[in-house]
Amino acid sequence: QVQLVESGGGLVQPGGSLRLSCAASGFFFSMFAMSWYRQAPGRERELVARSNTGGSTYYIDSVKGRFTISRDNAKNTVYLQMNSLKAEDTAVYYCNARRITDYWGKGTLVTVSS
Repeated sequence: QVQLVESGGGLVQPGGSLRLSCAASGFFFSMFAMSWYRQAPGRERELVARSNTGGSTYYIDSVKGRFTISRDNAKNTVYLQMNSLKAEDTAVYYCNARRITDYWGKGTLVTVSS
């Protein structure tokens, strides 16, 4: 069955870095757009970054220049490198796979606090 398993979340101080990973299985990974979403307390889930099958990427304005999404199709894994983290980046981060259907992971918590 389809599985998306996120890892790499945790507590980090403002200005610090984290690298999230999402290990995928059960579908043709290279044929899916892979994205990271996040949901902060009391807010709606929002798209953070997307890696398309053709190699292009998309970022929301608030993370441009700080976050980098990458994928390794041989390892069926997508990453999110997060640098210069801010308190407002605190959220549960979810991995998403999309082609026609959406698949979701269970999320990993990122807390940015001093």
